[in-house]
Formats: sequence, C-alpha cells, structure tokens
Amino acid sequence: MTDPRALDPVLPITERSIPLPTASSGGDPGPDEAWMARFEAYLADGGKVEPTDAMPDAYRAAVLRFVEMHANSELMGVLPEREWIMRAPTLRRKLALTAKVQDEVGHAQLLYRVAEDLGKPREAMFDDLLAGRTKFHNVFHYPTKTWADIGIIAWLVDAAAIVAQQALRDSSYAPYARTMRKICWEESVHIMHGRDVVVTMATGTPRQRADIQDALDRWWGPLMQMHGPRTPRERDLDLRWRIKAKTSEELRQEFLTIYVPRIRELGLVIPDPALVFDAEAAQWAYTEPDWNELRTVVTNHGPMSEARLAFRRLAREETAWVRDAILAAPRAA
Repeated sequence: MTDPRALDPVLPITERSIPLPTASSGGDPGPDEAWMARFEAYLADGGKVEPTDAMPDAYRAAVLRFVEMHANSELMGVLPEREWIMRAPTLRRKLALTAKVQDEVGHAQLLYRVAEDLGKPREAMFDDLLAGRTKFHNVFHYPTKTWADIGIIAWLVDAAAIVAQQALRDSSYAPYARTMRKICWEESVHIMHGRDVVVTMATGTPRQRADIQDALDRWWGPLMQMHGPRTPRERDLDLRWRIKAKTSEELRQEFLTIYVPRIRELGLVIPDPALVFDAEAAQWAYTEPDWNELRTVVTNHGPMSEARLAFRRLAREETAWVRDAILAAPRAA
C-alpha cells in the first residue's frame, strides 16, 4: 500500500530552524562536557540530527539500539502472519495478508538502512539478531493458533505499535522521523484490515465469536507487556534525547483509552477484571503485567522464539547465493 508521502524518507532535508552545535575538538565530542550540554540543549529545543552531523557516541549508540530493535521486530513480525497466507479463508483475505507482509518487510528494509547510517553494517545486524544478541518485540514470540489470532494481531498489536510509532515522527534523529511517516501511514491501513477481520468474526457464527474471544484472551497479556515496564522519566535517556516522545506507561494508557471502548462495543470481554478507568486519577487501573514473562520471552525463550529464528537462519542460508551473485565483483573483460 503506497502513499505519495512514502517518498518522504528520501526527500531533501529541510533547513534547520536552529543551528547544531559543532564539536570543539573537531573529533569525537563525547568526552567534552560543555559540548554535550550544548548538544542536549539543541535537542531540548526541538533540534534534529542528521547522519553526517557530529553526535556523541552515547547518542549514536542509543539511536542505533532503538532503530535496530524496531527493524528486527518488523522483520520477525511477518512470520506469525506469513504462516496464515495460504490458510486465510478467502482470496481477498489472502491478498490483504500478503500485502501486509510485504509492507512489513519493506518497513524492515527502511529501518535497517537508517541503522546502517549509524555505523553498523546490515550483515552484522542480521548476525546479531540470528545469534540472539539483539532483540525483537515480545508479541512476535507467540504462536498464531487460529485465523482469529491474525485479526487480533493486525488490529490490536498493530494499534499498540502505532501508538508508539506516531510519537516517533518527531524523533530527534531526523532519518528515523522521516521514515516513520511512511510506516505510520501503512500501519493505519493494516489496522483497518485487522478490525474488519475481528468485526466479521465477532458478529459471525458462535464458533467464530468464540475463536475471537479466545484469541483476545491469549493476546491480552503480551499486549499489556508490549510497551515495557514503567521507567521514571528522569532516568530515560531515550526521552531526554528525544529519540522517543513518551514513557512506556503513557503509551499503554493511550492504547487503553483508545481501544478498550472499541473492544467492548463489539461485545468482547477483556480478560482483566481489574481493568477500570479511574476518573479521579484520569488513568486506567489494571492488573500488573507479568514482567518476568516479558524478560523471558524477549531473551528468546518464548513459545516460538527458536522456531522463528531457525526459519530466518534457514532463509538466510538458502538465499546466500543470490546475495553473492548481486555483490560479486564484475569480471575483467
């Protein structure tokens, strides 16, 4: 699904509204505390950083870690849905799911390209992902048992993701912010597809309704874990440097505010009896997510972690000849 704004990541860079400070030494500005203070003030004023700009090593490493995990998640996130392309109930559903999978792979390619500009080769990122040295989002470590799971993923998992991604469109790292414009537009289409699947099943036969409720029951826990544990704002460098714009809890509260009413209007029951809106506190109260489960899953000990990594390893091995052919040096005449 392509939108004219998809070209945004490669459009000319706009002029800066405020000047980026230059390193006093002309080399790595990391140890220079005065320069670091100016750099942080620049970010706090809404400044943007381009790949060719001087930046502290710590900032570069933080952006790389953030973008690399996002890229990994887009790449690994297609696997739960890919398994259902041939089993989708109608040709229209097969085509929609195929298009969604293609979009997600495209998102991964864009994000790996952004990460490469920060100094880490793509092959090194693949090596680290497949060796378990880097992570991908918890929700992609779980099995998709029924077609109803595909609806819940495309509607609610993607919704939880886009809540975070929309806040990244103003990231201080400019290439990431530009790339998020394309990704957010396409994810909004995925959400409409997922909601259509869920509504169709929720208003269908008793078996379909039971399947969609069962899927919601199984996915609610991972959904609530998805944005991560609460972190004090003052200790979060990603926030301080505007790599991201909101805390984990702010994202979770936003997701609940938007989607709890939408889930309930379909007559589905959210499997958390403690979930209630506290009007006085102006926020949702809920059962504390199982953070031990989250830590176990994102370290590749989830139900489908090894199977999905094994699939990616095999796919990489079997397509090595294609990469070799493309990258081979031309023969002398």
